[in-house]
Amino acid sequence: MKKFLNYLMYAGLFLVALNFTSCQEEFEEVSMGGQEEPITASSSTAQLITQTVSNDGSFDNIVDGASCFDIRFPYTVEVNGLEITINSKEDLRLIEEIFDAIDDDEDILEILFPITITLADFSEVVINGPEDLRELAEACIEGGGDDDIECIDFVYPITLFTFNVNEERTGEVTVESDKELRRFLAGLEDDDLVSIDFPVTLVLFDGTTEVVNSNAELANAIERAKDICDEDDDDDFNDDDFTKERLDNLLVECPWLVREVKRDNQDQTDQFFEYLMNFKEDGEVVVKDREGNNLIGEWSTRVTDDGALVTLSFDVLTAFNLEWMIYDIGEGRIKLFNGDGNRIILRQFCEMDPNNGPDTLREILRECSWIIKRVKFEGEEIRRLLGFEFNFEADGVVTLSDEELTSTGQWEIAQNNDGILVLAITFGEEPGVSFEWPLRDLDDTRLRFEVEGFELVLLRECDDSVNDGDVPEIRNVLMGGDWVVALYEDEGVDETDNYGGYSFAFSPENTVTVSEGTDPFLTGLWRILRDSDEGLKVFLNFGDEPLFGELTDDWDFVSISANRIELKDVSGDGSISTLVLER
Repeated sequence: MKKFLNYLMYAGLFLVALNFTSCQEEFEEVSMGGQEEPITASSSTAQLITQTVSNDGSFDNIVDGASCFDIRFPYTVEVNGLEITINSKEDLRLIEEIFDAIDDDEDILEILFPITITLADFSEVVINGPEDLRELAEACIEGGGDDDIECIDFVYPITLFTFNVNEERTGEVTVESDKELRRFLAGLEDDDLVSIDFPVTLVLFDGTTEVVNSNAELANAIERAKDICDEDDDDDFNDDDFTKERLDNLLVECPWLVREVKRDNQDQTDQFFEYLMNFKEDGEVVVKDREGNNLIGEWSTRVTDDGALVTLSFDVLTAFNLEWMIYDIGEGRIKLFNGDGNRIILRQFCEMDPNNGPDTLREILRECSWIIKRVKFEGEEIRRLLGFEFNFEADGVVTLSDEELTSTGQWEIAQNNDGILVLAITFGEEPGVSFEWPLRDLDDTRLRFEVEGFELVLLRECDDSVNDGDVPEIRNVLMGGDWVVALYEDEGVDETDNYGGYSFAFSPENTVTVSEGTDPFLTGLWRILRDSDEGLKVFLNFGDEPLFGELTDDWDFVSISANRIELKDVSGDGSISTLVLER
C-alpha cells in the first residue's frame, strides 16, 4: 500500500514540474550569467536543499507523535474526556494545559477520524483510523535524527533554471515558498540539470542571515547549520525534552523554590514550602529551610528514551530521596514525579542582579501602567480586581483604577531580611492589595509577587501596547461594532441561551457596555494584553453581576476575524470553557 501511495504522490509531483516547462517550445541557448553551473537533481547539494525545504511535522507531535508529517487544520481531539477543535498551532497549547492541570492523572488523547495529514513533500493523505496513523508514525525517525533540516531556511523568492544534457536552458521557475521548491525538485528526474539564480539569502534559527553566491557556499552553509539547534522532535508541546547537559545547566543556573511536595500520596507542601534548593556543579545540592539552616545532599541526572530524570539523596530530607522523572518544564518551573502519589514542583528563583536593587524596581514600576493579571489574598483569588490598573507615581502615591473609579494609596520598595525585594502597598479603600509583596519573577513585561497564600501578578501596559502589532489590531476589531455571544460553554455545559438578546460594545476607554436590545444596563472592563508566560489574553471583568460575572476571566485568544472571536480558558482541574463572540 505504501509503494502505491508513494507512486501516486510522486506521479502527481512530476506532473506539477512538467507544467513549469511544457510551455517552452524550443531550447534557449544562454550564457550562465549570474547562475552557477547546473547540478543534477540527485546531487548532494540538491539533496541538502530538499531536506531544508521539507515540511516539518514536529510542531504537533503532542497529537500525532510523528515528526515527518502533521495533521491539517481543523481537526477534533478528545483530551482526558474533553472534546476540543484544533484550528491552529496556538490551540495545541490547550492540550498541554489540560495534561498539566492535574499532575498525577493518566493523560489520554484520542483523534476523531478521518483526518488529512501533510507529508514531508507537502502531499496530503487521508487517514481513516488510528491503525493507519500508527503505521505511518512508526516509519518516522524521531529525536532529531530525521532527514529534514530545520535550523536554516531559505528567503524567497528564488529563481531556478532547468537545462538539457547540452546545458541548454529548457525552463525557468520562480518559487515563493518551501512547498513550491520542494514540489519542483520532486518533479525532476535524477539526471535532470538545475541551476539557481544567485545570490540567495538564508536565515538561521536565531534570526541571523547569510548570503551565498554559489552551489559550494550554499552546501557549506546548510551543512554547518544541520545540527546547531534543537529540532524539538518530541511529543510535548512546551519542549519538555532535555539533553543531560541542558538539564544540568538549567538546574545550576539559579536556586529553586519548593512550591509543592507530595510523597506516598501525602501532601507535605506545608512542611517544605519556600525551601530553597541550590544545585552545585560538583553534584552537591544545598537546601535552605525557612529558618536559614543549610541541609546538604547530592544530585545527579540522566536521560533515557522515556525522558530526563534527576536523583536526589539527603540524610535529613528523606521525602526528596527518589529518582524523579521530569514531567514538565515551563517558564521558570519544573515538575517532578515518581509513580502515583509522588510529586515535587519547583519554581526558579534567580537572585536579583546587583544593579536591580530597590531603585531599579521603583523605576520599572513608574515607567508604565501595570494591569492585575491575578491577585490572591489569604488563599482566595479576588476575581473582581482582574484587569484593574496600577499607576505607581514618583512621590509614593499609587492609584488603582477600573477606568471608572480610582482609589489612591501609598507604595514603597524595600528589601526584607532575606535580601528579597518587597513591594509594600497600602490602600484604605481596597484591602485586597494592601500587603508587603515579595518579588519572585521580573521580566520585561511581567512582575510576580508571592508568598504562601498571597500572590500578585502584574502585566505591563505602555501606551496601549502600540508596539505589539497584534494588540492594536485585536482592539480595533473589537471596537468595530456590537457583538453577541454565539457560544458559551462553561466547563462543557452549554449556557449560550442565557445570553440571548444581549449585545456587547467595546469602547476605547477599556469599558464594555452590555445592552438588551437598545437599552444599556451593565458596564464592565476589558483589555487585550500579552502575558510573557502565556501569550495573548483577552481580559473581561463584569464584577459580581450574577449572569455576566461568569464571563469574568483572562481568556486565551484562539482565533479572530472581522466577525468572529473565539476565546478559551483552561481551569485548574483541566476543564475548558469556551466563549465565541460574533457580530
